[in-house]
Amino acid sequence: MTLAAATDLAAATNEHLASISNTLIYSSMAVYTLAFFAYIAEWLFGSRSKVARTAAALTADTKATRGPAVTVQQAGGTAVLERPKVVVRSAAGARDVPDGPGAHGGDEQGDLYGRIAVSLTVLAFLVELAGVVARAASVERAPWGNMYEFNITFSTVAVAVYLALLALRKNVRWMGLFLVTTVLLDLGLAVTVLYTASDQLVPALHSYWLYIHVSTAIFCGAVFYVGAVATILYLFKDSYENKLQTGGKPGSFATSVLERLPASASLDKFAYRVNAAVFPLWTFTIIAGAIWAGDAWGRYWNWDPKETWSFITWVAYACYLHARATAGWKGRKAAYLAMIAFGCWLFNYYGVNIFVTGKHSYAGV
Repeated sequence: MTLAAATDLAAATNEHLASISNTLIYSSMAVYTLAFFAYIAEWLFGSRSKVARTAAALTADTKATRGPAVTVQQAGGTAVLERPKVVVRSAAGARDVPDGPGAHGGDEQGDLYGRIAVSLTVLAFLVELAGVVARAASVERAPWGNMYEFNITFSTVAVAVYLALLALRKNVRWMGLFLVTTVLLDLGLAVTVLYTASDQLVPALHSYWLYIHVSTAIFCGAVFYVGAVATILYLFKDSYENKLQTGGKPGSFATSVLERLPASASLDKFAYRVNAAVFPLWTFTIIAGAIWAGDAWGRYWNWDPKETWSFITWVAYACYLHARATAGWKGRKAAYLAMIAFGCWLFNYYGVNIFVTGKHSYAGV
């Protein structure tokens, strides 16, 4: 076989693998859609259950804080006057509220749909992972050379983190609907807006640091995303608990959804733990990127937009972790910082790559 014929055969093989990758990615989207409807069914059937655990706990807690009744003797009778109800907003995590039963709400049929949803999520994950591997084979390198490849890999890793937490028997199935919805949006954006045909890397990316730096960046982003979902739900659940504690009556939809989530203290603790656990790895990601920059461009730090926003993200998460460990900044204040930090990460992920010109301008879109 001549060299030209061998080259043509290799090109045809790579093109075929790229086609297989695209088919697998679309197939995973179809399975994720089925999982989405199964998660919806879990929440719908779960709404039939009368859980009311949070309301009962907060009501009992309020009664306990009233103190003993004031008894006044009156001419042959007894008049019992209750002390005025005093409501004091608890510090973050101080309320003794049990975790909700989960999206299924204790309903057997809802639980069945939830288990089906998880099974479909596992299947979709395996199909998407096969699509990422096929894309890597088609380009004969790690599939992280442009935004399309980064997106499909990021969503795969995010689902892997969720499934790993489930395998470790963590109470995170309530996250399934939010995760699958985001993954579908992410993949939809990837295949419609960010899609880039298979191509070789720009010269600056030809380095073993690609496997070290980019892989850790993707993993950190996936864990930060999980922490952000927990933080958003914490803010909603905390408002719900506060409203109940002060005698308010949330709407029926809010009650049906939020009643089944973990307590706000549990969500707050979960978000803090995942962000704190991955923060050292994000620090390593920035250091690895600086070393790679030194090899590729001769300078460890150039204040390139991507470098700058990576550092801004690091500072934002450092502020959050410091605030979360400080008594006066626990709870909602720290949660707002966490959302600002994740917003910085999102801008670094999408905004810098697409809208800002710099040395990292190889988004492929």
